[in-house]
Amino acid sequence: MSRTVYVNGEYLPEEDAKISIFDRGFLMADGVYEVTSVLGGKLLDFDGHSARLERSLKELDMAAPATGDELLAIHRELVARNDIVDGMIYLQVTRGSAGDRDFAFPDPAKTPSSLVLFTQSKPGLANNPAAKTGLKIITIDDIRWGRRDIKTVQLLYPSMGKMMAKKAGVDDAWMVEDGFVTEGTSNNAYIVKGNTIITRALSNDILHGITRAAVLRFAREAQMEVVERSFTVDEAKAADEAFITSASAFVMPVVEIDGAPIGTGTPGHVATRLREIYLDESLKTAI
Repeated sequence: MSRTVYVNGEYLPEEDAKISIFDRGFLMADGVYEVTSVLGGKLLDFDGHSARLERSLKELDMAAPATGDELLAIHRELVARNDIVDGMIYLQVTRGSAGDRDFAFPDPAKTPSSLVLFTQSKPGLANNPAAKTGLKIITIDDIRWGRRDIKTVQLLYPSMGKMMAKKAGVDDAWMVEDGFVTEGTSNNAYIVKGNTIITRALSNDILHGITRAAVLRFAREAQMEVVERSFTVDEAKAADEAFITSASAFVMPVVEIDGAPIGTGTPGHVATRLREIYLDESLKTAI
């Protein structure tokens, strides 16, 4: 049975879903997106994702196609219609279709934004075996545009980074700019030295991760020291631990960078404990 998806006000079988060839998301990557995880049929960090979506739309002067309450209702309806227990919901907003191709933005009063949502079922999402073995990563140059804080659909280079990692026989890649790690291809990056968690400070250089914000809050509540600053690849290789966070991976240990083992080469206690805390606390507030 096919999935039910949402396209511009309609719930449709996925094979019947259509978007114009003139949609600016297709022609210009002129769109933004969010991914919300579902555990036990409930949405994790929905308010955070909704707030970041609103910010992304404002930064690009793009009209919001629905209110936060309407988006929540659509998310819940898709969970119900697709019988999602564990998985993810992808939401994408584009500047819509003005009926032809033009670099200039169309008038939002005449060209409404497009809104698309679909689900992915991921049974056992919280029990990913990689959490026990850790990830191996490589480093690559960060050559993306300068507004990485906006969660746009411009994902070509991160996709290329994933493929570079796959070709190298590892799990993922961290991107590096001016000698400092920015973030992973689809996640925020961290190292641990002693009892200190180190991660790059928020700026236009990195995505303002919703999971990042929650994990750092939980870390501080657990009396862990957090320092938000840039770190080098060499510093990462000399760290006691490393890990990443994202909406779909939660907290995931990193055990190797460019072939060099991190710490003992096994998942460390800080990353392991933060994963436990994040899942426990997030499930308490899931909706």
